[in-house]
Amino acid sequence: MLSGSKEAIGRFVKWGTLLLLVCLALAYPWLFPNPYLRFVGVMTVMYMGLATSWNLMAGNTGYVSLGHSAFFGVGAYFTGIMIVRFDMPPFAMVAAAGVFVGLFAIVIGWLALRTRDASFVIVTLALVYIMLLLAQGWRGLTGGSSGLSLPRMEGIGREDAHVPFYFAFLILLAVVLFTTWWIGRSKFGMGLVAIRGDEDKAAALGVNTDLYKLIAFVLSAGFTGIGGGIYVYWFSYIEPFFVFSITIGVNMILMALLGGTRSLFGPALGALLLVPGTQYLIGEYGSTQLHVVLTGLLLGAIVMVLPMGIIPSLRSAAAHLWSASSGASSAATCTESDEVAEGVGR
Repeated sequence: MLSGSKEAIGRFVKWGTLLLLVCLALAYPWLFPNPYLRFVGVMTVMYMGLATSWNLMAGNTGYVSLGHSAFFGVGAYFTGIMIVRFDMPPFAMVAAAGVFVGLFAIVIGWLALRTRDASFVIVTLALVYIMLLLAQGWRGLTGGSSGLSLPRMEGIGREDAHVPFYFAFLILLAVVLFTTWWIGRSKFGMGLVAIRGDEDKAAALGVNTDLYKLIAFVLSAGFTGIGGGIYVYWFSYIEPFFVFSITIGVNMILMALLGGTRSLFGPALGALLLVPGTQYLIGEYGSTQLHVVLTGLLLGAIVMVLPMGIIPSLRSAAAHLWSASSGASSAATCTESDEVAEGVGR
């Protein structure tokens, strides 16, 4: 009976919290009509989607990629080039960017996933610099170091300029969360977890590790590419040193680690905490590197205190507390029963 009530309470809290968060997310642009707060909202939801996309690969397989900013940049450039050079419809090109980056990731993954651990990290990091050099050198197509300017969305005032992109990133986040949730409950997801635990043993048990890793890698890259496509249409400008910046990839990793890579909502929570905090520090101290130092110190402290990330650590602490309270309740019940039995015996 106690176990049943525990499960009922857990379901109520989980679904109630989720419903509240969905309502707040949908209402955010109207709860905070200030253009700057809307800008922060778009940045936050963007990184929530990017961190969750990164974690789709890394959290399930244990393969840590530093190269996801390359997929972000390729998605941005594909969208920008198709809009500027070929006059294609913007949001259709955002979706097409995901497909293009996914195809690109098949080639990259086929090569990179032959390596493991530090070698995989180095290969993915090298990809970022290769794509940056390519974007700078191919001036006729990419605009070189000057980048590309895109036409802005027409018919939208300054105060509402961020709203369409907020919801575009919110849709991306929802799709990535659903995909991650579905994978976690599928045979495919079980195979990925087996790879994370012991890849050689998983292969010996019949898991097609090469195919499973490649599929996860392509999905993760494709969603990241869509994020890059939305971003470039939102900013109406592509700057190669930003879209191919290693900082974007590092931010995805830090956010996922902060919230917890073994949790569905962990990376999104990490972004929800880190992006507004970073924007606040930039507002307080300007565009210096002080906000980077303070953010790094804060993250270091949190990782030391909560090494599994916020959500898994809180979940573990709650389980211990519930177990302790249940044990105390059971002990009290047994003591009371013994006293009653003794009284009846007398």
